[in-house]
Amino acid sequence: MIIKSSKELKARYHDLGSGDIFLGMLTYRHLKQHVLIDLLERGVFCFPSALSQTLNRSKAAQVLVLKKWMLPHTFVITRRMDLIDIINKYNMAGITSVVTKEDHLHCGHGIRKWDTIETVYSFMALSESSYPFVIQPFLENFTDVRAIIAGDYVEAYVRHNPNNFRMNISMGGENYPYVLDKDIEKFCSGAMEHAKFPYAHMDLQLTDDGKYYLSEIALNGGLKGASISRKELDQKKQNVIENLAAISLTVS
Repeated sequence: MIIKSSKELKARYHDLGSGDIFLGMLTYRHLKQHVLIDLLERGVFCFPSALSQTLNRSKAAQVLVLKKWMLPHTFVITRRMDLIDIINKYNMAGITSVVTKEDHLHCGHGIRKWDTIETVYSFMALSESSYPFVIQPFLENFTDVRAIIAGDYVEAYVRHNPNNFRMNISMGGENYPYVLDKDIEKFCSGAMEHAKFPYAHMDLQLTDDGKYYLSEIALNGGLKGASISRKELDQKKQNVIENLAAISLTVS
């Protein structure tokens, strides 16, 4: 059985079993992770994968799984003791200014810059509800690149905002095309394969010394700055997961 919409999934949910396939994104607002676990335990194939759909919603979970692709000294903070431990690590490394990313917020709304990590700690003493969150060193100079990858289709563009450290175009940033070299494409493919993303919108940080890091990854994202239309990209993404479904049927 192949289920091609979340509406159909809800109607046929209890009929699904080992070898069946669900194509698409789950729309269960509060039960998504529970549903994905249940489908995995029953042997149902999900495209996009259950892992990618879980990571898609959480910046903290992305760091947990994709930390080695990210800027050094990027950590997930889940409780006060974690933050105290990172204060020691950052001070030993000479890191002063930091950036925090609030989980589940997008378009730059949850990104905050702090002059010192002690300021973060003082704030968090009065805001226990903000856990978990991501913390990393503040990069003064880097090139922000949005890469869109779906099968053989690869497009990238630079996002730049001279008036705000948040480079999101929705925050007033500008954009211009960027050509990914083969090494960066391989870097992106490695992260996607590890996190089981069949396609991705990836935000990259390219530093002046030639290094590059993953900032965030998503299954869907804004297309301001891209040459491809939403309709065209959605079709390419659909082709990717349908091809994966066909392969899984052949193997099984």
